[in-house]
Amino acid sequence: MVRFADIDSLGHVNNVRFFDYLEDARLGMLHIDPYKAGDAPFNGLVVSRHEIDYLRPLSFRAEPVRVETWVTNLRAVRFTLEHEIRDDDELFVRATSVIVAYDVERAAPRRLTSDELSYLRRFMAV
Repeated sequence: MVRFADIDSLGHVNNVRFFDYLEDARLGMLHIDPYKAGDAPFNGLVVSRHEIDYLRPLSFRAEPVRVETWVTNLRAVRFTLEHEIRDDDELFVRATSVIVAYDVERAAPRRLTSDELSYLRRFMAV
């Protein structure tokens, strides 16, 4: 949902708020969905890069937008997510996020587990 607080003085969603939408989708995909399915959620992931293209303004509205997310690059330590923020008729944002598996205790990158790799392969672009 587009929240009233997301709107800037120009009457559309502030550019920074789109990163919140991407974060919400990423948390759903990598933490909430696995948990609901009885699987272990991902732990120890950090964003190493975001790239975003703003294609058209998104104004306050009653209808929600979707964040469609898929995996385009899967490596031993990192993976890339592609995103589109859209509704049925319009595409507002295209974005890319590079996510690195991270060992919090060692404060260093770690390898993705076989379960994590298997889960991410389900979302690979064909």
